[in-house]
This record gives sequence, structure tokens and C-alpha cells, in this order.
Amino acid sequence: MLQTIKKSLVIGTVASLGLAGCATSTLMKKETGTYTSTSRINLVEDTVIAFGKPAQALPNLPIDSVVIAGGKNSYILTQGGGQFVRLITKLDPKNIQINKDLTFNSALNDGNFTGTLPLTYVKLQQDISKKDLEFFIQNGAEECTTSSDKRMDAQRFCFNIPLAGVVYPVANNMSTLQSSMQPLSKPYRVSIYTTESQTHSRQTAKGGLQKLVLFPFAVAIDVITLPFQAAQKIFE
Repeated sequence: MLQTIKKSLVIGTVASLGLAGCATSTLMKKETGTYTSTSRINLVEDTVIAFGKPAQALPNLPIDSVVIAGGKNSYILTQGGGQFVRLITKLDPKNIQINKDLTFNSALNDGNFTGTLPLTYVKLQQDISKKDLEFFIQNGAEECTTSSDKRMDAQRFCFNIPLAGVVYPVANNMSTLQSSMQPLSKPYRVSIYTTESQTHSRQTAKGGLQKLVLFPFAVAIDVITLPFQAAQKIFE
């Protein structure tokens, strides 16, 4: 009978952790009456206004940095931006698809973030040249043709571009960007999250959500959208 009760307790504990999902996991310390929880905390959710580059050189940042201008912040890519520009300028933008939102991780919530840009390129097989294939190989593409693509005699290539960057304030010329640029036909979102481990007693309540921390000494900048206008067509 005692063994049955123990099994029930174990099953109940596992089930409760499963229901909690990936957002929060909990480990109870029976001896001290405390528990440690690891939570995924969303620091910011934003919408892309434009892709571009800084209007002026920024200290301590690469000269080829790319800016994702959002409505709340500017997300300056210090790694991976060059490859992103290379892809959208060399490939036909009408064949490029970005089907997932950008999700970045700021491990320390210190203004730095990392993530991956998932981008696919699909084209009729008869139109794919040797030069195209060489470009795909040079840029780390993986062949990811779906059954639907095959039925249409098309071939698909997937790029997962590793990104890293820093968070700056919203662009100085945001109103100009919004008025001069054709908005993306589909809303494209950017989010940044972090994870946090906390030890609580049974009486301790969880704290509120953290706010996103900007990169130290970051100041608002102007953003130039050219020559990245091709990015607009990706979302059509």
C-alpha cells in the first residue's frame, strides 16, 4: 500500500511539471521547504518598421552593422547582418520567405542578444543554375525541399543565419521612416526573452516581469533604409 502511494506521488509530481510547460520549471527542496524555479521571461515584443543601416558610424560596432528598426527599440545586428544583406540583394526577393518571427535571447539582459534568422528560398528546378548552387553552398544553405515543392517541380533551400546584436533606443527618424516607406504587407515581430532562476520559500511571491535593458551608452540614431528596400518584398 505504501509503495502504491509513493508511485502516485511521483506520477503526480511529474504530471504537474509537464503541465507547467517550457515557460517555468520547478525543483522542490524538501529539506528546506524552498523551491527553485527557472522561468522564461519575455522582455519585449516589438514590430519591425524597416530594415536598414545606421546613418553614421557607431563607436565599437562593425561598420557593416544592420539595423532592425522597431517601434519600441532599434536592434543593431553586429553579427550576421552582412550575410542577411548579401542574401536579400543577390537573391530574387520574391522567392525569399521568412515564415517565423525573430526571437532573440538576452542571457544576461545587458543589452546584448543572440538568435537565428530562418530564411528560405524556393525556385523552379529548371531555373536553378550552377551559379545559384555555388552561392547557396558559399552561404551555408541546406536543401529542404518539401513534398509540395516537389509536386510543383520546385526546390527549396534553407538558411539559418546566426545573429548577434545590441539594443539601442528607437530611431531618431522613426516618423520619417514610417511616412516614407511602404509598410510591410505582413506584420513582422521581434521579441527578446531571458531566463531567470529564483529560490523561493512557500510564502515568497514571484516578482514582476523584468524590463529590457539597453546596451550601455546606447543613444538614439538615424536609420538609412537604402539599399535594403528589397526586404519589403519578402513579406508580400
